Amino acid sequence: MSRILVIDDEPAIGWSLREMLTDDGHAVDLAASIAEGLAAAAAATPDVVLLDVRLPGRDGIDAIPDLRAVGAAAPIVVMTAFGDLDTAVRAVRAGAFDFLVKPFDLDHVAAVVARARAAGRGRSDVAAADDVPPALVGTSPAMQSLVRRIAQVAAGDTPALIIGPPGSGKTLAARAIHAHGGRHDGPFVATSLAALAPAARAAELFAVGTGLIDRAAGGTLFVSDIEAAPADVQDRLAGMIDTGGTTARPRFLAASSRPLNALGLEPALASLLRAEVVEVPPLADRGADLEMLVHSILDRQAAAGRSPPAVTPAFLAAIRGRDWPGNIRDLKAAVEHAAVVAQGRPLDPAHLPAAARTAGPIETAMHGLSTAVREWAVAARTEFSPLPEPDLHNRTVRLVEATLLREALAHTGGNRTAAARLLGLDRATLRTKLRQAGLDE
Repeated sequence: MSRILVIDDEPAIGWSLREMLTDDGHAVDLAASIAEGLAAAAAATPDVVLLDVRLPGRDGIDAIPDLRAVGAAAPIVVMTAFGDLDTAVRAVRAGAFDFLVKPFDLDHVAAVVARARAAGRGRSDVAAADDVPPALVGTSPAMQSLVRRIAQVAAGDTPALIIGPPGSGKTLAARAIHAHGGRHDGPFVATSLAALAPAARAAELFAVGTGLIDRAAGGTLFVSDIEAAPADVQDRLAGMIDTGGTTARPRFLAASSRPLNALGLEPALASLLRAEVVEVPPLADRGADLEMLVHSILDRQAAAGRSPPAVTPAFLAAIRGRDWPGNIRDLKAAVEHAAVVAQGRPLDPAHLPAAARTAGPIETAMHGLSTAVREWAVAARTEFSPLPEPDLHNRTVRLVEATLLREALAHTGGNRTAAARLLGLDRATLRTKLRQAGLDE
């Protein structure tokens, strides 16, 4: 998943960009001024920056050097409502990757962001040999088990599958395997297949010279969301792994949030990944590590030139008292948020972001539904994309609607009048929908 920083003082534009980019699988940070944008870039390094020109207090283009100075080496796409030549020239001279004129088509924005990400990967996704991966810290039994497993896998050169819940640190585990393995002097190249357009996945991996496999030669290729690979891509990956055996091909590491037997992989690739599986534990299994993790997150801020604040016992107690459904990712965001709010003062519970309330039955069911639809969509893209009209939306609606109709009828004992009332439909409409779903018996 890529992180996109949008710096624009128009709430409607920020909202629409966030909705579109989030739907495309990106994490999105919004800022309404250069000052907010600099703070956001310093707190979480973006992969792409969408930058408005006319902002309160300061011109966006003039601020590009400052964005670079805080570590935002990502491609910058300039946005403006005034598409004149002078502005375009200023943007290009300042090092902007591209130029968008408002009002813009969101599909065009998505395409520009995709190109910017591809350009940025040449810098950000390939780690030099002397890059030090973030530490995997902790003394809990779950963490020590992970460390031992990483050491075992790093000693070999076979492909491996890293599994664990979202935000648990699968990429850190992959970097650790690379850093402690025989290919540590080579590049570490990472990508997420779920973040790529289906039609672009094969080219992204296999393009001669520019594809990730060639760029990772002599090092490690890490592919997350491996289940999003179409069948032909999986077969080509399996062939690449089988014919590897030398540093002319990269070591292959894959990752997923689901176990191997639930991924639906092609047999050849599944067989190769089955030999070495690394399980990254959820944060809920690492309670003894929380204090160490908090200090590690703050120490990394110190390494970036910011003095870490002190941590009060009450703050640590609040950390231990919360659930972290997003695992390390959630914890990191909360601690970094607290450090910004504290402004150098000792951290206490008041500096933490508001905790999400415990999900009730409807929220839990909605999450399950969302997960099921997402998994169906991954499979359906592979199955139906070759068709002239894949029509995934209508296929999904028909599938969900048929299940809902069956449940309503079961609940009312087959009483269609009661079922129609429960569904908020009139009886004639229900009859039509039952007939369309093949349920009008």
